Amino acid sequence: MPKTARADHTWAKVAYNKAKKIIYAQQSLCAICGRPVDKKLPFPNPWSPTLDHIIPISKGGDPVNLENLQLAHLQCNRAKASKLVTVSVKEKSVSNRDLPLSCEWSTI
Repeated sequence: MPKTARADHTWAKVAYNKAKKIIYAQQSLCAICGRPVDKKLPFPNPWSPTLDHIIPISKGGDPVNLENLQLAHLQCNRAKASKLVTVSVKEKSVSNRDLPLSCEWSTI
């Protein structure tokens, strides 16, 4: 089976860059850790902004759909890697898209 090319490395680069501009304009907090993202920091600064795929491309996620993209710090995105983050809290499913900014994590 041929390997699927990443959207940010192929013909879909235009669509990916458009989605990136929209996400950067709409979001200001890292969707993974909840801290503010300084969009002026250059790559490869660990706190620089990047786009995270909520459902990783390797797991079948859409590479350019706005519903599958969120703002994240570079280091948070790299730590998440290709994992699907879903935590069950008091019978409610919580994904990394809607984690609270602060939480008593010992209760989870």
